[in-house]
Amino acid sequence: STTHISCLYPEILAMIFSYLDVREKGRVARVCSAWRDASYHKGVWRGVEARIHLRRANPSLFPSMVRRGIRRVQVLSLRRSLRDVISGVPTLTSLNLSGCYNITDIGLSHAFYHQHRCLTRLDLALCKQITDHALDRISQMLPNLEELELGGCSNITNSGLGMIAWGLKKLKKLDLRSCCHISNQGIASLSGQDISKSSGTESLEYLGLQDCQKLSDEALLFVSQGLPSLISINLSFCASVTDSGLKHLARMPQLKEINLRSCDNISDMGIAYLAEGGSRITSLDVSFCDKIGDQALVHISQGLYSMRSLSCSACNISDAGIERIGRSLHELDTLNIGQCVLVTDRGLQLISEHLTNLYSIDLYGCNRITTVGLERIMQLPRLHVLNLGLWHKR
Repeated sequence: STTHISCLYPEILAMIFSYLDVREKGRVARVCSAWRDASYHKGVWRGVEARIHLRRANPSLFPSMVRRGIRRVQVLSLRRSLRDVISGVPTLTSLNLSGCYNITDIGLSHAFYHQHRCLTRLDLALCKQITDHALDRISQMLPNLEELELGGCSNITNSGLGMIAWGLKKLKKLDLRSCCHISNQGIASLSGQDISKSSGTESLEYLGLQDCQKLSDEALLFVSQGLPSLISINLSFCASVTDSGLKHLARMPQLKEINLRSCDNISDMGIAYLAEGGSRITSLDVSFCDKIGDQALVHISQGLYSMRSLSCSACNISDAGIERIGRSLHELDTLNIGQCVLVTDRGLQLISEHLTNLYSIDLYGCNRITTVGLERIMQLPRLHVLNLGLWHKR
């Protein structure tokens, strides 16, 4: 007799199938009844996100998903009630509705008609009809929510943030990118620093405020006072944030990542505040901040010793600044200095001599470097990503 793969126990087949991509998982289920049964084992589909179009009725869709143990769903298009998903997959943990432009407050209220304690992640990015009324329902019916994406939901106001602070006490990640009506008052509510004196979202670890133009340094004061668990904050394109605001962030011991990309009022002095305040920053992005120069790199070299990722593309830095960080930031693994036109082969030589842990470097638009400097960079033992143009070379 010969040994064939079909002789394997279903549990062994399920282990093998678990390594396949989603498309292949579906294909093996059509080979034979034994493989179909093995492919429906919940271990095969652990962590898989189902991507579905909610159009015509399909009675077998949700029972099939439940049988496979699928608990994460992305809705690509919506022509039926969202309630079908919520009731069809009662153990749903992640729901991605990003880009579903026809989602409304009424539709969400109809879907979340009772508390759903399993749901921990909800993505409503670019659902532009969503308003504070939807956040009111979400804060009441999704008490265990940990991640909420609201990027591009331009009808969200400060009142909505107050509702989030009131109801979503376990929230760890909140993205408010381009929510143009959000102001300092809303951040005060979120941080528990408004007149209500509620506790706010004290468990928050990531706060995305990219392109929230109404925010100023006062918002960062509220963040520093009320969000003690914050690890990462994105303030890119927040033009009203200045050096003074960074004084507040420097007092946050848990904060590790700051994105200040295109914050026009951030200068060398703001970086000095971060460095002098005992900050433990590991990732800093000040790209396109034209007031950042070599002195900022001096401050970084004197105080931000834990830095692992530094982005200062299109800043006024030169070989002198590169030398300062090269002699201090020995753990740096990512360096983005694209469009820094003052950097020459001398700077690349210093990088190759001192930053031996570099994994990725961006040199796009550095028009004063030559093949001589590039040859030195290519000798870095751990370098995997080198960007010289619009695409990364590996």
